[in-house]
Amino acid sequence: MRAALYDRYGPPEVLYEGRVPTPVAGPGEVLVRVHATTVNGGELMGRAGRIRPVTGLPPGRGFPKRTGIDFAGEVAALGSAMSGLAVGDRVWGTLPRGVFGSSAEFVVVRPRQLAHAPAGLDLVQAAALPVGTTAITALRDRARLREGERLLVRGAAGGVGSVAVQLGRAYGARVTGLAGARNLDLVRDLGADEVLDYATTGPADLGPFDVIFDSAGTDLGTYRRLLAPGGRMVSITFDSRKVVPSLSYVIASVVFGSRRVRFFSGNPTHRLFADLTAYVESGALRPVVDTVHPLADIAGAHRALEAGGVRGKHVVRIV
Repeated sequence: MRAALYDRYGPPEVLYEGRVPTPVAGPGEVLVRVHATTVNGGELMGRAGRIRPVTGLPPGRGFPKRTGIDFAGEVAALGSAMSGLAVGDRVWGTLPRGVFGSSAEFVVVRPRQLAHAPAGLDLVQAAALPVGTTAITALRDRARLREGERLLVRGAAGGVGSVAVQLGRAYGARVTGLAGARNLDLVRDLGADEVLDYATTGPADLGPFDVIFDSAGTDLGTYRRLLAPGGRMVSITFDSRKVVPSLSYVIASVVFGSRRVRFFSGNPTHRLFADLTAYVESGALRPVVDTVHPLADIAGAHRALEAGGVRGKHVVRIV
């Protein structure tokens, strides 16, 4: 089958479309024919070799490597001891934490890692939304955002930020979005009550907020000071150049602070994907797609995300 591969760490140009064996669904597994996937920040760091200090893996181990975390597609085959799914069902989901490889024609996953995709939503467009489970976990489960609270979304036009804005509105919060100048109208259209250009609006011009959703991973201390007493900040990323300081700050805030910073890396399950499907079918969420790239242009998709200024997700079409 066709798949995105790379034989060494480096810039986007190390990526290419190659061929690998087609996987087979074993007992309790699902073979999914992937229609589309997206590019995520963790994949950029993995491809560049910036997470090797965390994983401890030697530089040359395991090449060629794969890329891709999330997927939208249809069930191609079922292993034994499977129920609740049928060949041809439209599904979406993610690979297990730490596993890459959904930028390919087929993936094998456990049922807990997927759910039925929303009815009536094109699967290529749908691929932009599995990352939305991160926003659900951040706002609903970690920050426990409540109706009437003040929510700040950093990176409000990005893949996860654009979902966080829509969810904040659905949860009844007053949403302020920080985004680049060209994306202000988009964020406003997604439901933000106030939209500000991050290039001209500094932390001194903001606050207070009950919840801050952070997809930038920088200046955590500065933004934490914008929290009202009892406020919560959830960060879904960190500055890869400052991993230890960032994590140390989060730990210190939990131990010593009343304005807490929480950091987490998503590992969604079937329940979260089912919740995501329900939000879409209720009209609370819609996908935001920046560009659709063919698999042969996987390097271009990575390059585009690294360039910044993204509007939603860069989608990689497989079929």
